[in-house]
Amino acid sequence: MGENNLMEENTSKDMILCENLVKIYKTKDIEVVALQGLDLTVEKGELMAIIGNSGSGKSTLLNMLGGLDHPSAGKLLVDGIDLLKLSDSQLVKYKRETVGFVWQNNARNLVPYLTALENVELPMLITNRANKRERALDILEMVGLSSRKNNKLSQLSGGEQQRIAISIAIANNPKMLLADEPTGAVDTKTSNMILDIFGELNRNLGITVVIVTHDRQLSKKVDRVVAIRDGRTSSEILRRKSYLEEIQEIGAEARPEESHVELAVLDRAGRLQIPKEYLQALGLTGKDKIHVMMEDDKVVLVNPEKEAINS
Repeated sequence: MGENNLMEENTSKDMILCENLVKIYKTKDIEVVALQGLDLTVEKGELMAIIGNSGSGKSTLLNMLGGLDHPSAGKLLVDGIDLLKLSDSQLVKYKRETVGFVWQNNARNLVPYLTALENVELPMLITNRANKRERALDILEMVGLSSRKNNKLSQLSGGEQQRIAISIAIANNPKMLLADEPTGAVDTKTSNMILDIFGELNRNLGITVVIVTHDRQLSKKVDRVVAIRDGRTSSEILRRKSYLEEIQEIGAEARPEESHVELAVLDRAGRLQIPKEYLQALGLTGKDKIHVMMEDDKVVLVNPEKEAINS
């Protein structure tokens, strides 16, 4: 792949394609498997979240999508770009033009001695983009901070700093925005405001947004949530109706839990991760065998010990 054709047009509908993704961290005395054959597809223009507990592999995946880490094995394409085949200079170009990153820790996003406006202009200076000031002012207007453009970070609240961080991430008009626990350090009201901004950027700019979090309640704000457990995709929470349809039916009384459905995910080898609470209810915690059978059009899982007692 030549240096100049790295960003060839991707005619596929997929922004992200992960197949059998494996990541193994090795030290002198220990080997840790962070991803164990993860499969994931994200379409262009999606607003979605990846959830999982600490150690599930979600942050490892995010770092790989951002070009900050490399898989040990598998396939990883972003906007048609094979991240496993990039040279160092191509990887720099990818991180500048294809992906924007929002960290939970604002210190990784912002320069404290610059004003809000200067912070947003900074990534455009690196890429020598024209009309930097005009573009920065437009972005600050998008996130509702045009009146704070001349304030330095010490004069901004945590929520305002996070909105500046989002502004920096989209300054060079990336195709994909990655956010690592973007609401982890703010209160509920500010969290909802930040998530609404992601939604507006997704709808108005068409940018693909991937949010990594441990908060399952985020499903109310996005169209799809992918749950990762033990380094594999375990389930997906899908919105039953589009966000627009829900807005149109705003007068109807509908409980939030009815707007989404959770589906378990079969990987390419036919493996299925069963939620831990289901296994506990069946008394299967710590056991390695389960009776799987067909009943009409259903697949039924049974604890073989209880089945023997009842027979």
